[in-house]
Amino acid sequence: MEKRKIKSDNSSAGFGRNQAASVAIAGLIGAAAIGGTINAHQKFDPKTGVSPMAETPTAEAVSLAEPAWDLPNLDHERVDYWVERFTTDKRGDFTKFLERTGRYGPMISAKLAERGMPQDLIYLAMIESGMNPTAYSHAHASGLWQFIAETGQRYGLTVTRELDERNDPVKSTDAALDYLTYMHKRFNSWYLAAAGYNTGENRVARIMREETGSEKGNEYSYYEIWDRLPRETRDYVPLMIAAARIAKEPQKYGFESVVPEAALAYEEVPVDPSTPLAAVAQAVGAEAREIVRLNPHLKLGQTPANRRALVRIPEGTRTAFLVNWPQVREERTLAASDYKVRKGDSLLAIAQRHGTSVNALRQENQLRGDQIREGATLRIPTTAR
Repeated sequence: MEKRKIKSDNSSAGFGRNQAASVAIAGLIGAAAIGGTINAHQKFDPKTGVSPMAETPTAEAVSLAEPAWDLPNLDHERVDYWVERFTTDKRGDFTKFLERTGRYGPMISAKLAERGMPQDLIYLAMIESGMNPTAYSHAHASGLWQFIAETGQRYGLTVTRELDERNDPVKSTDAALDYLTYMHKRFNSWYLAAAGYNTGENRVARIMREETGSEKGNEYSYYEIWDRLPRETRDYVPLMIAAARIAKEPQKYGFESVVPEAALAYEEVPVDPSTPLAAVAQAVGAEAREIVRLNPHLKLGQTPANRRALVRIPEGTRTAFLVNWPQVREERTLAASDYKVRKGDSLLAIAQRHGTSVNALRQENQLRGDQIREGATLRIPTTAR
């Protein structure tokens, strides 16, 4: 099989440490940690298989103007292709990726640092979901890291109609890093681990055994087996590298005006089963959609029916919650009764059944439209009884 030649050059793409915008847009994902990183495009000798990883420069040897990489920044025609796409017809999408990375990047970065994992793995989440914790694919993968239900459950995530922790950006990140760590131990390569994340670890292992005689390789083995991978997986690492190049040096690609979202920050409070998030919002003085966004894993807009649960609230609002929650809970108990939505129900039918109006139901439950989920609990206003 003809092997793809891995190109290299002396150009650089990465965090310009004197560029505040670069650091901000990349979500503060460790740009300042120069030591132990790989800088500039990497050269690889396919004859010897020598990796420059063992020759990583010290912090003193690295110019502050150079970019920081802790995975090889390998050139490939598909990397160039995706850089072109992200900066032209997919520019709008990539702008949103960068904005959302400001929200979730610092959390992911901290978890990577705690485990001693490469910071560049953050771009796997970027290409998986566009940094969107509610993303859902045609293959039934969900969340920031696009777990299918079976794999998510294997790595400790609860997946039910009420609670889907694939959509929890924090817990799903822990699960994804566990999975990647396992595959790195198996393949001795983060890029092969990424390929396994996309197409399945057993397929990558089989291809590696057939091509090299061993499952274990290095960061350059990905391109050595490139032609054997499924089409989607052949683009996977090039997508990661393309996303990294742009995110690390946004001003080079015309993204310097992107304003990243504020970093995810929250506190947690315990509440009763079937507690509507709208009630929590009332207690902390926030809009319901803000509490919903902090808790995308609570699929019915309320806590699970069978147990108490922790709900995330905006940072700095815990005191307000503790002061206001007893009164809010009592008022809602006195002012409304509960109704569990059944199959075939509509807001109009429920309103007519309880002698109230659709608008009153919307207001009581802070609904923006007419869509309701089977199994959700609605509060019926006291004026209906």
